[in-house]
Amino acid sequence: MSLPSSLSLEGRVAVVTGSSRGIGRTVAKELAQRGASVVVNYHKSTEEAEEVVQEIRTAGGKAESFQADVSNFTEAQDLIKFAIDTFQGLDILVNNAGITRDNLIMMMTEGDWDIVQTTNLKSAFNCSKPAVRYMMRKRYGRIINITSIAGQMGNPGQTNYSASKAGQIGFTKALAREVGSRNITVNAIAAGYVETDIWNNVPNEAKEAILAMVPLGRKGTTQEIADAVAFLASDQAAYITGQVIGIDGGMTMM
Repeated sequence: MSLPSSLSLEGRVAVVTGSSRGIGRTVAKELAQRGASVVVNYHKSTEEAEEVVQEIRTAGGKAESFQADVSNFTEAQDLIKFAIDTFQGLDILVNNAGITRDNLIMMMTEGDWDIVQTTNLKSAFNCSKPAVRYMMRKRYGRIINITSIAGQMGNPGQTNYSASKAGQIGFTKALAREVGSRNITVNAIAAGYVETDIWNNVPNEAKEAILAMVPLGRKGTTQEIADAVAFLASDQAAYITGQVIGIDGGMTMM
């Protein structure tokens, strides 16, 4: 069954940071399935990134991989330039790259604080700045930031991660106001507990306690996040900007 034209991303060009695994991997594949040409960004996972590219190509899509530490401003600029040069444009930026360095604040090191801020939050600035420069000239763009319910609720042992994700929410709203007049939308997805490597490392007792707080009674999937990203990247979401969409099974409902 073909997609409605308003949900198709045919002819669009997308960059997905941190897309060699987890949420980013599924997002990259979903955008490609809907017709977008995708740049699969990775930092260290070369083999995994190439697997994503090959899966997309095997399914008939277009993709290239590009190594860049997006917490580094110059490397992030190089990533955006690569997308524009390779696919002759840029329409969609998904700021997904992120890490955790969990610890109670009494034991958290300055290094653990700093690396989470630069990887999770500064990378969104590093990639969005050159992307917006191009999108403003084109008068079209979709920027989607993958944040977390940790930035809304706070998680013990994650002051660094929660702060970085809350920062992404503020960044999303401010940037949406700056670029809305140029037909560029900026939104965030606040992911709940999703089946990723991070979830797999959570002790079973903690998993049970977490799921007890989820009204739907289950963890989410990376595909459910990817579907929301694809919608926000589509023409059907043209009047949505500055919003934080919770994909969390109801954990943060007001």
